[in-house]
Amino acid sequence: MEAKGKCASGFEAVQEAFEAIFDDPQERGAGVCVQVGGETVVDLWAGVADLEGDQPWNHDTLVNTYCCIKPFTAIAALMLVEEGKLELDQTVAHYWPEFSQGGKERITLRQVLCHTSGIPALRLPSRTPIMYDWDAMAEVVAAEPLWWEPGTSVGYGATTYGWILGELVRRADGRDPCTFIHERICEPNDLEVHMGVDAEHFHRIAFFERAEGRTGDNYAQDLRAVMVSEPEHVATLAFTNPAMGSRQTADPRWWAYRHPGVNAHGTAHGLAGFYSALLGGRLVGPELLAEFTREHSNDMDRTLLRPMRYGLGCMMEQPADPGASHRMGPKAFGHVGLGGPISFADPEREVSFGFVTTTMGSHVLMDPRVQKLAPLVYAAL
Repeated sequence: MEAKGKCASGFEAVQEAFEAIFDDPQERGAGVCVQVGGETVVDLWAGVADLEGDQPWNHDTLVNTYCCIKPFTAIAALMLVEEGKLELDQTVAHYWPEFSQGGKERITLRQVLCHTSGIPALRLPSRTPIMYDWDAMAEVVAAEPLWWEPGTSVGYGATTYGWILGELVRRADGRDPCTFIHERICEPNDLEVHMGVDAEHFHRIAFFERAEGRTGDNYAQDLRAVMVSEPEHVATLAFTNPAMGSRQTADPRWWAYRHPGVNAHGTAHGLAGFYSALLGGRLVGPELLAEFTREHSNDMDRTLLRPMRYGLGCMMEQPADPGASHRMGPKAFGHVGLGGPISFADPEREVSFGFVTTTMGSHVLMDPRVQKLAPLVYAAL
């Protein structure tokens, strides 16, 4: 399938590989963007946005990107740290007293950011019926007991991360966290990334659907086996309570959902542009950027069930798991969204990368489509 958009000289192999993705009949629509030193060298899109094949994918088509939003939220918190409104090593309960319930009084902002807080999931009952009610969910999170002592284990907070950081942003700044991110990060840098899409833009959203027959790597298969057989395992609950599967993404309530940890809709150029703004010093200063990209935790993750290495809100290269590599060098950092979307940066080469898709795969971290595209970008630099 022929892609539309821009591809600078020297990056033709990236375009060829992107177009080859559509040789699989399950692939419907996708976009990829690469920026170098803040300049766009690849910005391609192809396919369709709907199930019927009638709505072409456009440059401004929005698609579900799941947890790619987490670094935006982490940077929002770090902006408030830079302004003296939050402190990395202050307890969450200092700003949010109700959060001290269940033994959580010692959890710090830093521990939440690097997934060592000990509160990566919510126990049953199911919170899916109230997931769209921010205040109700904040009360649930505040009351949830620890799973383990803060700082002793790594456990990816798929949904709890967004509620904890979002509530801290709200209490420190006064604005809704998604409004803060829009006004302080996205709008000033012209980033097409939405945390809660306005109804007037619903028509731009592509239909996101799971592909059949894609099994994922061994770690993803192990995680899926636990989720099927152990309904009260911390890993199962991290991803299912409340629900966040592909079925939810077709619901207009999900499109409008304001959760700054697990839900955003964006474009490839919006995701790549975030990292260009970050590397360009337009979001936080060099000291906090260094903290953001410095290793803060590195261990077997008890919710992802694989070795993970985190900065302060970003996923970092993990030598123990080459299959999850960004394929762009040892200092690359970024974040995936479940099933394919991803955005990341290589600070050594000033590269920012964004990929979005309507076709959800089964890899929890690096999707095979991106694993083919990223090395070609690297080779073209």
